Amino acid sequence: MKLDASIADEVIDVEVRREGERVIGVVDGRRYEFSLQQTARSYLLRADGAVFDCRVDGQPRSGETVDVFVGTERFAVTFTDPKRLRGSTEAAGMGDGAVRIVAPMPGKIVRVLVEVGAQIEAGAGVVVVEAMKMQNEMKSPKAGTVTAVNVEVGATVNGGDVLAVIE
Repeated sequence: MKLDASIADEVIDVEVRREGERVIGVVDGRRYEFSLQQTARSYLLRADGAVFDCRVDGQPRSGETVDVFVGTERFAVTFTDPKRLRGSTEAAGMGDGAVRIVAPMPGKIVRVLVEVGAQIEAGAGVVVVEAMKMQNEMKSPKAGTVTAVNVEVGATVNGGDVLAVIE
């Protein structure tokens, strides 16, 4: 399962696969392998001789924030399924939260039209992606502030990659 995880205003790519009691995770390109044991309210993750007591409060659903506890440390995490985001009201600019501008298909970044901190209007161009010899200007569906630009000119992207975030 491929997801985007927003933690403290940073969006990272997460891929998780469960194989029995083992969990294979790729977080921001780094591979982790854990053994998983579920207790009454938490999970014990074992990796490289270390044991982590983890708890998730709430049911993780795309676009909703849950509290994840690792030991006594709390993280507010919002998981987003990039495939579901494209058809959601948030992606259409109707939600009150952050809007993630995602690549519709694999391509190459040919122009970045905004900078972090810029105020933009609904319909303003954010990034231009070239795919299949066509240039597609990705536009903001709502007015707001650019809080993240995750690409630079010349970068290659996959379909569903988060290019920028508007709040």
